[in-house]
Order: sequence, then C-alpha cells, then structure tokens
Amino acid sequence: MEGKDVLVAVEAAPGHAVSPVEPRRRTLLARFLSALGPGLITGAADDDPSGIATYSAAGALLGTTQLWIALVTWPLMAAVQMTCARVAMATGKGLAGALRKKLPRSVVMAAAFALFIANTFNIAADLAGMADAAEMMSGINSHYFVVVFGIGLTAGPILFHYEPIAVPLKWLTLSLCAYIVTAFIVRPDWSAVVHATFVPSLPTTREGWAMLVGVLGTTISPYLFFWQASQEVEEANSAARKRAPTVAMRARVLTRRLDVGVGTFFSNVGMYFIILTTALTLHRDGITHIETSQGAAEALRPLAGNLAALLFTLGIIGAGFLAIPIMSASAAYAAGEIFGWRVGINKSFRTARAFYAIIILSTLVGIAIDFANINAIKALFWSAVLNGLLAPFLLVAILIVATDRKLMRNHPAPLVTTVLVAITTCAMIGAALGMFLL
Repeated sequence: MEGKDVLVAVEAAPGHAVSPVEPRRRTLLARFLSALGPGLITGAADDDPSGIATYSAAGALLGTTQLWIALVTWPLMAAVQMTCARVAMATGKGLAGALRKKLPRSVVMAAAFALFIANTFNIAADLAGMADAAEMMSGINSHYFVVVFGIGLTAGPILFHYEPIAVPLKWLTLSLCAYIVTAFIVRPDWSAVVHATFVPSLPTTREGWAMLVGVLGTTISPYLFFWQASQEVEEANSAARKRAPTVAMRARVLTRRLDVGVGTFFSNVGMYFIILTTALTLHRDGITHIETSQGAAEALRPLAGNLAALLFTLGIIGAGFLAIPIMSASAAYAAGEIFGWRVGINKSFRTARAFYAIIILSTLVGIAIDFANINAIKALFWSAVLNGLLAPFLLVAILIVATDRKLMRNHPAPLVTTVLVAITTCAMIGAALGMFLL
C-alpha cells in the first residue's frame, strides 16, 4: 500500500510530468524487490570473511585461471538452495524436521551436532577476520572488536523479531558490491578475463587441486541448507500472523526461484570479483600465499591503492555482519526441530530459550576460540573438513526427501533440479575425498 500511496502522491504533484510507462516500471521494480528475501540473504551470506579469505587465496595462488568456477557453481548452488526451499514449502518444516521423516533421529542429531561444531569454528574465523579488518581501520586492538561484534551479533536475533532482522540483512548484501568496485579500480585486461571465465583451466599442482577443493567446499556450505529452509518457514509464519492471503504452491515456487537465483548469482559474482581482484594484484606481483582476508586487504594497499584496500576491508566487515547470525541460527534451527523446541527469531527469548541458548553458546565458544589464541586458519580448516564430510551426506538426504512425492505432497523437486543436486553431491563427495588425499 505504501508503494501505491507514493505513486498516487507523485502523480498528483503539480508540475510533475509522469509518463504512462513510469508507474508500470515502478510496479515491476517493486514486485521484483518484494520477491527478494531468504534466497538473496542466504546467497550473499555465503561470501563470509572466511570465504573471502579462501577466494583471495585462490586468486593469489592460481591467478585468473579459476574464474570459471564462479560460473559453474552458480547453477549448482542455486539448485541446492531451491531444493531446500521447496522441501520447506511442501512439508511446512525446516530441513532437520523434514529429514526426521526419512532418517533415524540419531543420524539427524549427529548431523546437527557436526553442523554446530563446524559453524562454531567458522564463527571464530569470521569474528577474527572482522576484528582484524576493524583494527586495520581504527588501530584499536582486535580483541575488543571480537567481543563487541560477538555480543552485538548475538543480541540482534534475541532483541528483534524476524521482520526487523530480515530487512537489514537484505541491505547488508550490498557489501559485496565493494569487491566489484575494487576489481574495476585495478583495471583488468577484460579480453583475458573473459577468456579465463569461459575457458576452464584445471590446476596442474597438488596445491592447486587442494585450493579448488576448498573453493567448492566454501561455496556450497551445509549451514546455508538449514537457513534457507528455516527462513521459508519463518516467511510463511510471518504471513500467517499478518493474515495474508494464501499463495498457491506454484506461485511461491516461482517467486522463490527468482529470489534464490538472484541471491546465488550475487554470491558468485562476489566470489568472481574477489578472485579477480587478488589475481590481478597479488598473483601478478608474485604474492601467491594469502592465509587471511586481512592479509589480502593489507597486501592490496601498495598494489592497488588505499581506496581498493579500504573497500576490501569494509566488505569483510559487512559480510561478517551478514553471515555470523545465519551460522549461529542455522544450528539452533536444526537442534530445535530435532528436539521439538520452539524455534524462530520471530519468537521471544522467554518462549524459545533453548533455541536462543544454542545461538548464544555458538557465538561465545567462537569468541573463546579467538581469545585462546587458536589459529583462525586452523579453525577454518577444521570447519572445512567437517563441512566437507557433512555436505555430501546432507545432499543425499535432501534428494531422498525432495523426490518423495508423498512427503512432498505431490510437489517433488523437478528432474532438472534433481540432476543438478545429484551432480553437486558427486562434486562434494570428490571434495571430501580430496581434503584427505590432497
């Protein structure tokens, strides 16, 4: 209604000429923006500070030769996230709740526990990356920022309901634009970039193959599976509370397909430009080993200038604000659905204490890891190992649920999506094996 009121006011304003096409354009834009929600947030959250570190390391080590990965992983990531959303739409449950219908409770509990451990290590690495970036900008010791960021990102979901949280999360996705601007600042040779994008080039060294495995594992992460499904349930509950008219399954699927497509595209664009930026600066100048997102930002300054380094640093902080609440909440959703707790950031702390306790515990342990001087890169490595082991199992389980016509209430995943998820599963199994063999 607000959008319509604005249009009427503008049209009625004296001296303001409005073409017949303008209202329609604004309506289409408003519809497009309103369709963006869980899929956009989930996709952008994939480029968290630890992901930025991985993509930076890939660009530094392998140059532009791996730009094609961003192109290939987009449809795979989109298919996985759309399948998770479809499972939630059809069953009315989050991913853990749906998996319980087909798998033993003990198996789902083990997966949820592994998710909690992996997310906690990832939170520790992300808090460290954000704090280091803030220290670079302010000169204040990073340990202070670890505490401030950790407490702030824990308090947010507790103090506010779903709608106030969803809006800033949606806007935080714009932090990925920092990497697009940074890439243009370094003035690439676009003909060579286009060639590297559309002509795949496989690594020729063991270290290069290991990096390829890491990029794949970072891009398709289990915590995103649970968050996508849970937010679909949150959206449905929010609409029910507002007594919004019921939307047909087909219309919901079409809307979410657009949402997920845009979100995963945005995520892969972020990955693409992070790899491109570090390839054209660090790799070109012989700096082939970057272990942290902070290291990438510091190395950029003498090569690409202060503005590029500043944008890169701001992107790290913005990405952390987006990703950390999603990581901590995804494990809480999984645990709550298994044990039958009241779950959701639309619930008050009093009515969903166990749910919020998981969020608090995950973040506090992440803070403790940083203060225990446990190497953030080692924490990230173990997180990658757990995710690499967990992702293939989850993808197989998701396929079992998504293709069960009865459980999906005659809305199973379509064949194309199923095939793409199956391809992703095979790739993740290869990534899991690669973590050990390489």
